[in-house]
Amino acid sequence: MSSPRVFGYGRVSTTDQSSENQRQELAAAGYAIEARRWFADEGVSGKVPAMQRPEFARLLAKLDQGDTLVVSKLDRLGRDAIDVLQTIEHLSTEGVRVKVLNLGDVDLTSPAGRAMVTMLSAVARLERDLLVERTQAGLARAKAEGKALGRPAKTSQGDRAEILRRLAAGDTVSAVARDYCVSRATVISIREGAASVQP
Repeated sequence: MSSPRVFGYGRVSTTDQSSENQRQELAAAGYAIEARRWFADEGVSGKVPAMQRPEFARLLAKLDQGDTLVVSKLDRLGRDAIDVLQTIEHLSTEGVRVKVLNLGDVDLTSPAGRAMVTMLSAVARLERDLLVERTQAGLARAKAEGKALGRPAKTSQGDRAEILRRLAAGDTVSAVARDYCVSRATVISIREGAASVQP
């Protein structure tokens, strides 16, 4: 088996950003990552699961038992708490140690590290649940106050009446949609909506 090595991984969401700052953070913390052991996904949204990121997938293929993976922040390892936990679990089964700079010098695949990740995940889940709860309460309050919910209509009531008149006169759906700068689906929906209220 080869001697243990240290790899680094970074990710930025847009192509006009650079992951070099993250690499420098690792170097400042004492992890001088060789160029061939530095992997970064640039222009990849944090919403993409870790295993579906091209450079992260390449990195996984290079890691061996005993190696260490270092990242600057926990969110580099996944799109959400569940994805992060699955990524760490996968690396742990491969015998790879995982360190995150902003969490201190703790190996997240160790018992103490896993406990820390579980706790952070529980906090993240609680925050998500509270956000959902607040959103639902806000929607219920808005509905009780008679406020219109959802996206605003793309056409006014007058536009819809004119669209129906033109369709009845024989204009095509495509022509009407083009003139009102809406999709064909919107025009069809207006037509079907009017048909459904006919006696």
